[in-house]
Amino acid sequence: MHRFKDLEIWKLSRVFCSEIYIVTDNFPDSEKFGLTNQLRRASVSVPSNIAEGCSRSSNKDFSRFLEIAIGSIYEIETQLLIAFDLGYINQSKLDGLCFNIDRIVKMTSKFRSTLKI
Repeated sequence: MHRFKDLEIWKLSRVFCSEIYIVTDNFPDSEKFGLTNQLRRASVSVPSNIAEGCSRSSNKDFSRFLEIAIGSIYEIETQLLIAFDLGYINQSKLDGLCFNIDRIVKMTSKFRSTLKI
């Protein structure tokens, strides 16, 4: 078992989650139950799945939770692109968030590849 609080991928995804909350604060009120809610839920899912995976007794189970976390990250990227298309975020903000998405995906994939399954 791993200690999730010691994992850089968990720390980074937790900070990223906070970034998503800050960005979605500026979305229109009409999106409260739409993109805002979807982005926030997906962003919470990333560090949560990493943490839950750490509690599993096998690397195979842990690897599956990391896979789910990566899926949530791609879900976030899609939703951010839609938010950009709708004019809720600008190109600069989108680029910064996508840079962090790429970091999280690469780090998580690399870590996942080190697990002996």
